[in-house]
Amino acid sequence: MMTCINCQSKDIGKIGTNQYYCWNCCIEFTTAGSKVSSVFQVEEDGSLHSLNDLFCDDCPPPFETNL
Repeated sequence: MMTCINCQSKDIGKIGTNQYYCWNCCIEFTTAGSKVSSVFQVEEDGSLHSLNDLFCDDCPPPFETNL
Protein backbone atom coordinates (compact mmCIF):
# COMPACT_ATOMS: atom_id res chain seq x y z
CA MET A 1 0.00 0.00 0.00
CA MET A 2 1.24 3.49 -0.80
CA THR A 3 1.57 6.23 1.82
CA CYS A 4 2.15 9.96 1.44
CA ILE A 5 5.74 11.06 2.01
CA ASN A 6 4.48 14.21 3.75
CA CYS A 7 1.60 13.19 6.03
CA GLN A 8 1.77 9.36 5.87
CA SER A 9 -1.89 9.23 4.76
CA LYS A 10 -3.01 6.24 2.74
CA ASP A 11 -5.58 8.36 0.87
CA ILE A 12 -3.51 8.42 -2.34
CA GLY A 13 -4.87 8.59 -5.87
CA LYS A 14 -3.08 7.75 -9.11
CA ILE A 15 -3.31 10.64 -11.57
CA GLY A 16 -0.92 9.47 -14.28
CA THR A 17 1.94 7.14 -15.07
CA ASN A 18 4.02 7.13 -11.88
CA GLN A 19 2.15 10.25 -10.66
CA TYR A 20 0.16 10.31 -7.43
CA TYR A 21 -1.91 12.79 -5.41
CA CYS A 22 -2.50 12.88 -1.66
CA TRP A 23 -6.08 13.91 -0.88
CA ASN A 24 -5.14 14.64 2.72
CA CYS A 25 -2.38 17.26 2.30
CA CYS A 26 -2.80 18.15 -1.42
CA ILE A 27 0.64 17.25 -2.69
CA GLU A 28 1.47 15.53 -5.96
CA PHE A 29 4.49 13.29 -6.33
CA THR A 30 6.19 11.31 -9.05
CA THR A 31 7.96 8.02 -8.55
CA ALA A 32 10.84 6.33 -10.34
CA GLY A 33 10.88 2.70 -9.34
CA SER A 34 10.31 2.63 -5.59
CA LYS A 35 11.73 6.13 -4.96
CA VAL A 36 10.07 9.52 -5.13
CA SER A 37 11.64 11.63 -7.88
CA SER A 38 9.69 14.89 -7.49
CA VAL A 39 7.17 16.47 -5.11
CA PHE A 40 4.81 19.37 -5.77
CA GLN A 41 2.29 21.33 -3.75
CA VAL A 42 -0.92 21.91 -5.70
CA GLU A 43 -1.96 25.56 -5.34
CA GLU A 44 -5.58 26.79 -5.28
CA ASP A 45 -5.35 27.88 -8.92
CA GLY A 46 -4.13 24.42 -9.96
CA SER A 47 -0.52 25.43 -10.46
CA LEU A 48 2.27 23.31 -9.02
CA HIS A 49 4.98 24.54 -6.65
CA SER A 50 8.06 22.34 -6.38
CA LEU A 51 8.88 20.92 -2.94
CA ASN A 52 11.89 18.94 -4.16
CA ASP A 53 14.26 20.99 -2.00
CA LEU A 54 12.34 19.80 1.09
CA PHE A 55 11.76 16.16 0.18
CA CYS A 56 14.03 14.76 -2.48
CA ASP A 57 17.52 14.81 -1.01
CA ASP A 58 16.54 11.73 0.93
CA CYS A 59 13.02 10.91 -0.27
CA PRO A 60 11.57 7.88 1.47
CA PRO A 61 9.94 5.24 -0.72
CA PRO A 62 6.18 5.79 -1.11
CA PHE A 63 5.44 2.07 -0.75
CA GLU A 64 5.32 0.21 2.54
CA THR A 65 7.47 -2.89 2.51
CA ASN A 66 6.95 -5.93 4.66
CA LEU A 67 10.49 -7.20 5.11
